[in-house]
Amino acid sequence: MDDRFDRRELLLHLGDMLEALSCLSKTGRPDSLVAQLAMEQDSLRDFGYLRVLDRKMTVAEFSERLASAFFLWPKELLEAELNRNALASTVQHDLFDGNPSGWKAYVAEMQKKVRWFGTGLPAMKSGTSEEPAHAAIEEASPVEVSVVVAPSVEWDAPDEKKGWPWPQPGSTS
Repeated sequence: MDDRFDRRELLLHLGDMLEALSCLSKTGRPDSLVAQLAMEQDSLRDFGYLRVLDRKMTVAEFSERLASAFFLWPKELLEAELNRNALASTVQHDLFDGNPSGWKAYVAEMQKKVRWFGTGLPAMKSGTSEEPAHAAIEEASPVEVSVVVAPSVEWDAPDEKKGWPWPQPGSTS
């Protein structure tokens, strides 16, 4: 399956999330509510997903949750096979825990560019979860171990890169 455009959109979204975090951090108001700042600050108005976060989420909490929600993305987006559940479930559980309506709005927006995003995940419960978010992620869709033991090679053997993102030998892309 050719998913390079989905990967591109997800990478651009990750960049948008980091840009929003940067803009929020520059306000110098870690105890302010993200949704309130998103409506007040011109630099944040283009980030509509900030308005669907939990209304009580502060900038400091958003920063912590964002890092937890997206830390897997760079590695996952470089894997040969996309682990779609891992990409979406970390965001669902770390950024939208206890906010099912916000999650639905976020998924609806994401699916305009990446059709499959958020599909196949278990339904969220209202209210905050008592279990840690990472435990819920492992239950919902465990992140597959991406480390594969490679056969040992000679130290002077050519370093071949095969598969995505490297083109196949002989291809013109």
